[in-house]
Amino acid sequence: MEEKLALMIEAAGENSERALAKLISHVEDRKTGWKDIMKTIYAKTGRTCVIGVTGSPGAGKSSLVGEFAKRLGDRGYTIGIIAVDPSSPFSGGAVLGDRIRMRDISTYQNIFIRSMATRGMLGGLCQAARDVVRIMDFAGKDIVIIETVGVGQDEIEVVSAADYVMLVTYPGGGDSVQAIKAGVMEIGDLFVVNKCDREGADIIVSEISAMLDLSTETAAKIPPVIKTSAFTKEGIDELMDILSEFIQKKKKGPHYQKDHVRQEVISILETEMVSIIKERITGNGNMEKELELILSGKSDPYSIADKLMKRFTVIKNVEEKRKGDFQ
Repeated sequence: MEEKLALMIEAAGENSERALAKLISHVEDRKTGWKDIMKTIYAKTGRTCVIGVTGSPGAGKSSLVGEFAKRLGDRGYTIGIIAVDPSSPFSGGAVLGDRIRMRDISTYQNIFIRSMATRGMLGGLCQAARDVVRIMDFAGKDIVIIETVGVGQDEIEVVSAADYVMLVTYPGGGDSVQAIKAGVMEIGDLFVVNKCDREGADIIVSEISAMLDLSTETAAKIPPVIKTSAFTKEGIDELMDILSEFIQKKKKGPHYQKDHVRQEVISILETEMVSIIKERITGNGNMEKELELILSGKSDPYSIADKLMKRFTVIKNVEEKRKGDFQ
């Protein structure tokens, strides 16, 4: 490993926020040596408690995260916040609005906020978020909070990397309950109806409770459903009690859960394999020829994908045979 990277790792482990920010950027941008960084720090991770926060846009997730992060900080915890913002499909840039909404806590000494742009990383965002969690863990953050932009498939995958998942909705959000029902009921450990000072909060609580009662297995514990308001501070004490109980359990439990480790290994494999396949099939111009066949009506995407996969398998077998000849 380069001496520069080794010094950066050492400084991040000694609570240098500048070094921590540089380390995260290096890994997130997949610069040379990023994998060596992750391999080096992994043995010193597994101590942090990871809380995932997702929910409908407009539910006040950032304000809620800011409120309970501040209270956790006041209790002596060091906090890392990963705010995932959507990227522009044209420029690749992100609004990074969560950083603006969390400006009240951005000056807290024991709270470190990092925005992550999705950058169109289909299948890769989840692993990128895991990597940032690992780095914050290595840097000594007691709690890492991942806040996502919504309740789409990418967001579900990201928060599934967390130890504890909080789903946030609000009254007057139209189809917000419908959005929660569509695929995320099973990953939520806590359901929060925020902006409860608005009319209709009790109805939302009843609807979510009824859905959980129907979807939860008989022997399983039904996740709690609570009302909060980041504006009036109503329900924040109850939220803190629930989170504090979980944090204490996490401290006493194993560093890593087997399912999470399995998901991470598979995620790394998927990202690596997709990268290799893209490089192989686009580097020699064959992809363009195959696309022309589809556009001319002589073939279809499924047949072309099968053909390219077979070609990739042949290349892989030839390379393995060559390696065997030299051994």
